[in-house]
Amino acid sequence: MKLNFSLIIKITSFLSLLFLCFSCASKRNIVYYQNIDKTNIQNNANFYEIKIQPDDLLMIIVSAEDPEVAKPFNLSTVVVGNSSRLDLATGQQTIQSYLVDSNGMIEFPIIGKLHVGGLTRSEVLKLLQDKIGIYIKKPIINLRIMNFKISLQGEVNLPGTYSVESERITLIEALSMAKDLTIYGKRNNILVIREVNGVKSYSRVDITSADFINSPFYYLAQNDVVYVQPNNVKVNASAVGPNTSVIISAISILISLCVLLFK
Repeated sequence: MKLNFSLIIKITSFLSLLFLCFSCASKRNIVYYQNIDKTNIQNNANFYEIKIQPDDLLMIIVSAEDPEVAKPFNLSTVVVGNSSRLDLATGQQTIQSYLVDSNGMIEFPIIGKLHVGGLTRSEVLKLLQDKIGIYIKKPIINLRIMNFKISLQGEVNLPGTYSVESERITLIEALSMAKDLTIYGKRNNILVIREVNGVKSYSRVDITSADFINSPFYYLAQNDVVYVQPNNVKVNASAVGPNTSVIISAISILISLCVLLFK
């Protein structure tokens, strides 16, 4: 049996080249913060503040020199844990929180309804200082969002919804919480979806370029959704099959064996 060895060699070379094309990735598509030495990075951290949104849970604590004076302006505490026996040694006292309703309102003790939706944390504190200052001299007010969370989807190693303890988190920190992007994630086209006062907006962020540090989406807001799009290699693999490279290698080996057997 005669084989066209020249044709076999050409086929083998073509398959090997095809395999290399699928295996190689450009540095331009993988490396973060490219050209950072030439980028004019703005210090926008001091100007960034999240805004209160409907469904936020706010913990607001009012303090004063005389604790009894501030007591009426604080919600009561509840005991969680072994509350059926009211065993305070094993239970934990938790301060109740204020739920921002769909109109951006909260019901505050003594003062009544307050509109906080769309305001920054500093603006809410100023509002409370003015209202409570009528009753208490120099009140101390602490405010914290208790249900700050973000969601990460797509080509990250650990997709899911993550709670954030602080009130400031960057896109890079969020991706790190999800154990970074997979090798198949598009680093130059990350989608961030945001809703403020019922209005949805979005932006596409390129983390391979250091310019994204100056983007308004560099810092995330509560309930932001981050979606990492798969690259063409992942999309093509899903259409042809995840074992394409294995099949190409097997065919290459098979052709090589045929050459040896019929030589």
